Amino acid sequence: MTQSRRWPLLLVLAFCSLWLAPSQHARADTTCTVTLGTPMAFGNVAANGTTDAVATLNVSCATAALSVLGYAQVSLCLDLGPGSASNGLYAPRRMLNATSDSLDFQIYKDAARTQVWGATGSASPSPGLLTLSYGVPVITGGSLTTSITLYGRIPANQILSTGNHTSNFGGADTVLRYAYNESIIGVPPTPANCTTGGSGAKTASNAFPFTASATVPARCNTYVTTDLDFGSIAGSIDTQIDRSSTISLACTNRTAWNIGLDVGANASGGARRMRHATSANFITYELYKDAGRSNRWGTTIGVDTLAGTGTGVAQTVTVYGRAPAPQLPIAGAYTDTVTVSITY
Repeated sequence: MTQSRRWPLLLVLAFCSLWLAPSQHARADTTCTVTLGTPMAFGNVAANGTTDAVATLNVSCATAALSVLGYAQVSLCLDLGPGSASNGLYAPRRMLNATSDSLDFQIYKDAARTQVWGATGSASPSPGLLTLSYGVPVITGGSLTTSITLYGRIPANQILSTGNHTSNFGGADTVLRYAYNESIIGVPPTPANCTTGGSGAKTASNAFPFTASATVPARCNTYVTTDLDFGSIAGSIDTQIDRSSTISLACTNRTAWNIGLDVGANASGGARRMRHATSANFITYELYKDAGRSNRWGTTIGVDTLAGTGTGVAQTVTVYGRAPAPQLPIAGAYTDTVTVSITY
């Protein structure tokens, strides 16, 4: 009789003990990984103004089965170093092209692009932080995947150089640190940070390698020309008249360009001529690429155009004009219109 009364009492006590217990920590294998979703590809860089891009990372954590009521809390830090082309500097990060010309850029944690993405141990900038919470069923275990965004920006007001620019992130530049707590019943506390305060912690280098890329196309703009004025002549042209004008252009650094000058609106047999304002009278003249006036300026690339390379700032070239002697023009104003072509 005594034994039959004890068993129900023991069963009730055991049940109450299980029901009233707080979350109980357990040890299981929690593993987190990061994979690249969308690469940091800026495409063509704007000539004047900022260029923005975004990249995405997929963060996944999985925990082996604990119990029917199991749960896991994970604190993660995604460390992002300066990148391969930045000489260890965060401000600014840089990309390089094939000729080692640099392109400044930055990666941020927020869409407003005010919080630079850094790494653990740096007072500023700090790493990307993330917390994952998920249930861990008894049979299958538990997992959770989420996506985070990296916000990139190439600032304005820098000298651009043509070509494809890249910066590689890997090794110590992409480190994943995480600490985790697991429970067989209830929700455990979230670890204090990504390295301590949990039942376990892990670190993985080269956790999410990727490449930031941007293209600076060959580009020329801001063309300015000045008129070539031979001045006033009293009577006939007895001695040659030499005058000059200028053409200004701005091209991205390392942009190969060619400037051509056509024969004008009044040419005859390939010879340039200025026409009288009211009658069919002309003054012959010519345009040259050199001060000695021996290299005629034309439109055939590789033959008689002027070739150069952009520097990223305004460049000015000189057009050398000559009206040869002798000529017997009638009195009046003479003009011609020459078209400037810039090929790059």
